[in-house]
Amino acid sequence: MEAVFEEIYTVKEPKTHISIAEILRIIKDKKIEFLDLKFTDLFGRLHHYTITADRADEDLFTVGTGFDGSSIRGFQHIHQSDMLMRPDPSTAYIDPFYDHRTLSFLCDIIDPVKRARYHKDPRYVGEKTIEYLRTTGVADIAYFGPEPEFFIFDRVRYDQNQHRAFHEIDSSEASWNSGIELENRGYKIPYKQGYFPTAPHDQLHNLRSKMVEVLRACGIAVDLHHHEVATAGQTEIGLRVDELVRMSDTLVNYKYIIKNVAFRYGKTVTFMPKPIFMDNGSGMHVHVSLWKEGRNLFYKFGEYADLSETARYFIGGLFAHIEAVLAFAAPTTNSYRRLVPGYEAPINLVYSARNRSAAVRIPMYSTSEKAKRIEFRCPDPSANPYLAFSAMVMAGVDGILKRIEPPDPIDDDIYELSPAEKKHIRSTPGSLAEVIAGLERDHEFLLKGDVFSKDLIETYIEYKRRNEIDQIALRPHPWEFALYYEI
Repeated sequence: MEAVFEEIYTVKEPKTHISIAEILRIIKDKKIEFLDLKFTDLFGRLHHYTITADRADEDLFTVGTGFDGSSIRGFQHIHQSDMLMRPDPSTAYIDPFYDHRTLSFLCDIIDPVKRARYHKDPRYVGEKTIEYLRTTGVADIAYFGPEPEFFIFDRVRYDQNQHRAFHEIDSSEASWNSGIELENRGYKIPYKQGYFPTAPHDQLHNLRSKMVEVLRACGIAVDLHHHEVATAGQTEIGLRVDELVRMSDTLVNYKYIIKNVAFRYGKTVTFMPKPIFMDNGSGMHVHVSLWKEGRNLFYKFGEYADLSETARYFIGGLFAHIEAVLAFAAPTTNSYRRLVPGYEAPINLVYSARNRSAAVRIPMYSTSEKAKRIEFRCPDPSANPYLAFSAMVMAGVDGILKRIEPPDPIDDDIYELSPAEKKHIRSTPGSLAEVIAGLERDHEFLLKGDVFSKDLIETYIEYKRRNEIDQIALRPHPWEFALYYEI
């Protein structure tokens, strides 16, 4: 399998701008055979379209190439289906998973009638968020550092029809295999004890290292990896901080690369938040800070956790608009299998220094001004990052402009407080239906600066209700047979 990856390399240093002339020269000099054009739909799924390299010219990077927008979830109706995708040269890297030398790009979506950026392109939403942030005078830039967790399984099966429903996952290091495997050599990871075990309990170190190697070779800045808390291959590979759109681009490519490396090595990866009953789910804690003229606006020495008034108001905005934010940041029915009491679930709408039972934690590893940020712990990696990060910024900026104070910080273990002590602490919503209803009620803050459009929000709500919430509600759950069959 080593030969699969021996030719991978980036065409640029990370964050370096590349002109159209430069990218055309690279295509010729590197003997590129194909261009792979990628973009995400409204719900974060990555799509691609491949053209031969001889089609690369200035028009491709200024005008784009056509596709059927009605076949992409959340985009166009059939009578308005013609759309354009325009590759962004700054996102180029050589794709390591194809036999023929292929240069990969992320694309902007263009409305060919208006000859303008498409209002439901998630990448465009991210760009408009930063434009709006600058017009408010609050900040110049928003930095993000997500921590996406995921599971690496050996196999997965699932099906549901009129008379049968099941899912089945397996992992050679899973606790449930302790008494099953015929040639069992032990060293299974007990439930909830998967944090930092060494080999032979941790059977995935070499695969994670290969993932890091390929990510770095493709220009993605990662600098650590480790096993996470749950049994059965829960993993984290650490990303370095970057601004909103670049970090969203990075996360899209990160998921694509990790899934394909695992697949090449006979494994399967899921970013589904809660695939295992009675063990930890996969979150995506998101570190956020706002900066202006090179100064971190979230830092104020001597205040609680050295956190500024601006940062407090940002947290206040997140909590005030929590349903609308989570509609994008924890956007699946499965997200709310994770956001329940226990399992380190960050369901309490308070902030705290160091405390992982709070929805917002203030990391205290460093006293540096540059390192000061908030950690929003409710999101998960099923989110479309462009929309999730944009919703966070829009809510936080609304909090800053309206000077919304969050509840006082709590440094105690909230799960150990008495009912009387906890009664005034708000919790995150308990279902996707609740957050979608909340988004329907509360979305005016997202429309400011034309960042989110009403059409995007209405399309998103309709799709989530019809294709996810209703579909789960219509189907009997297997555990209902255990509860009710003998009634």
